[in-house]
Amino acid sequence: MSEAATNDDGGDDIATVNFKLTESFLEQIDDTWQGRGFNSRSEFIRYTLRDAVEFPTFDRDELVALLEAEEDIREGRTTSAEEARERFGTSDE
Repeated sequence: MSEAATNDDGGDDIATVNFKLTESFLEQIDDTWQGRGFNSRSEFIRYTLRDAVEFPTFDRDELVALLEAEEDIREGRTTSAEEARERFGTSDE
């Protein structure tokens, strides 16, 4: 990582980060940012990283639970809304 530079507006310092990835993955990134209207690859990567930090996605346990739920649906192991209301003592009103 290179030395940090100060923003013109007095905000957070800016740091340059270097990382390696395959050419094929870089092509996918380029297709994505251009197709979604970003002005540059860097803008897209900053947006994506900020989004991942501010709004983290599922952890492993949550993904496993989703997969198990999907399997239950495919195997017909489901409960109707009426059965769920009866089981949990709620009303549909």
